Amino acid sequence: MPLNNERPTSMSTVSSEDQSSDTESLERCNSLTLSSDVDYSRQSFTSDSSSKHNSPSCSPPKTLTLDDVVASARDLSNLSLAHEIVVNRNFHLEPPEIPQNSLEKRVKDMVHKAFWDCLESELNDDPPEYDYAIKLLEEIRDILISFLNPGANRMRTQIMEVLDMDLIRQQADNNAVDIQGLVSYIINTMGKFCAPVRDDEIKQLKENSWDIVTVFKEIFRVLDLMKMDMVNFTIQNLRPDLQRQSVEYERAKFQSILERTPNALDHTTEWIKESVEEATHLMPPMEKSSDPGQSSKSLPGPTLVLNIAYRRLLTWDESKGPLPETVMTDEGRLQEMQRSLQLYQAVASVLLIVYSSIGGAVSGLPALVERLKKMTAVLLDGMHSVDFNLTEALGNVSAQICCEVNKSLAERNFPALPAELQATLKGQICDITQGNNPIRTLVETRVQMYFKVVLTSTISHRTPPPVPPGLGLIQPELMALGLSFVNLVNYNKQVYSPFYVSILKNLLFINTTGETLQNENIQGSPTSPLESK
Repeated sequence: MPLNNERPTSMSTVSSEDQSSDTESLERCNSLTLSSDVDYSRQSFTSDSSSKHNSPSCSPPKTLTLDDVVASARDLSNLSLAHEIVVNRNFHLEPPEIPQNSLEKRVKDMVHKAFWDCLESELNDDPPEYDYAIKLLEEIRDILISFLNPGANRMRTQIMEVLDMDLIRQQADNNAVDIQGLVSYIINTMGKFCAPVRDDEIKQLKENSWDIVTVFKEIFRVLDLMKMDMVNFTIQNLRPDLQRQSVEYERAKFQSILERTPNALDHTTEWIKESVEEATHLMPPMEKSSDPGQSSKSLPGPTLVLNIAYRRLLTWDESKGPLPETVMTDEGRLQEMQRSLQLYQAVASVLLIVYSSIGGAVSGLPALVERLKKMTAVLLDGMHSVDFNLTEALGNVSAQICCEVNKSLAERNFPALPAELQATLKGQICDITQGNNPIRTLVETRVQMYFKVVLTSTISHRTPPPVPPGLGLIQPELMALGLSFVNLVNYNKQVYSPFYVSILKNLLFINTTGETLQNENIQGSPTSPLESK
């Protein structure tokens, strides 16, 4: 909370910068992730003892009560809010906007109009009545006091003396209320408390000669804005403290949810189980063993399993099931990454087709290629929407590309592209909607290769690795996305690694002796928070 002479700064930056701010806020976690989590995972995989927050509780099945559901919902809300404040440096609250034609908006307008009409009627009586005005003054006084910190006794005393409700009621009984003087004092006091962004609003309140009802309306409008500014100022001040304690706080909140709802890790367990199966298929065959019941495949390491699991989030199909519970606080960020990656892959596919079909017309012209890239991205923006006609959009892309290339050729006194070549180019570009299209498959495979390298590299949170051949046209965008993704993953590992450890123990090592586990973890290469063989 601000002191008397402190003025909260405005939080006017919009959420469109969330991706870059997420990267900056999460970078602080990575050096810890790459060292402390390694030691932690060794201990967790070789020991059955753990504290309350070091593994999910194994509670027997029980019937959930309404209180359990409400408490879990409250914990989830607090967890989500704290997570957003920590990872999103530009996070701020904005006044709620009620849809214009909604029932809520109509009811609210009717109630407010009735109140202001009653206030105006009272003040126009002869002699005037002040019942409604006194209620407003009392509410304004309480709001002004709420802006003060606990030590601002002088200002609190002054406000209480000027806006003394008992005295004002006595003055009203004798028709001696100086309503203009009280309003003037309120506006001047608001000017001392408001953020600089509200200076123009206060100036307008002082200069306009409205009737008293309109002045009260405007005072409450500005007070609502000031309350939102105060909330954002408080969030800004709390962020450093939350960042220092965020991992333990989020882990504790999730643990409390898990204790009330034991099935709160069902989707996470299924997510990791499917990743274990995928990782097992990638493992080389084991040497022949005398044990007929032993699997023919080597056991995948925890790091391999989790890296596969995290990569699957980038291509998650929500129609087949919800996201794992442990990444729900990053659901919006993951969806944005999915959409961006989908767009980048489509742009890369289109440009690869252009280079393979008419490479001579665009080679050595980086400005033209960049223009084609931006134009393609604009025309394909929103391709994740269900009602987006991708085939039609790709047809428009091919037409614009041919137009831009022909224009460039004309500027250099070269003939335009033949009609047959333009038709072929359009057909090849539109074909990338097919799931088995070789260009599309090539791009998607290499993108997955890139993210595999990003997740296994120990320095990708600072310097993303270069992209594979064929993806150079989207290298800046892909590297920025990789940086954001690896930072999100590292923070998620810090918070939820104890829960992953417990699940992986059951899925990977339930039939393995503790001695074997210890040897495997010690021999592993400590290249990431959870070691792999």
